[in-house]
Amino acid sequence: MTDNLKESTEKTGGWIGRARRFLSEVRNELARVTWPGRREVWATTVVVILVSTLFGVYLYAVDLAMSAAVGWVFTRFGGA
Repeated sequence: MTDNLKESTEKTGGWIGRARRFLSEVRNELARVTWPGRREVWATTVVVILVSTLFGVYLYAVDLAMSAAVGWVFTRFGGA
């Protein structure tokens, strides 16, 4: 360990002091966060639901097409 790190570790009072310092820094950092408003959360939720639905429909269509193609190959070339 470097001398500065060792000194700062000793000054904080062991693991309890480090834990207190960490939690204090977390609280300070959370106070600086810009939280989204209700309208922004609603808008992004709607976008996520719509995009998820569209991808689900797209993947369902691809699955149906691939199943039909595999079924055609088996009937055409005599699968098991």
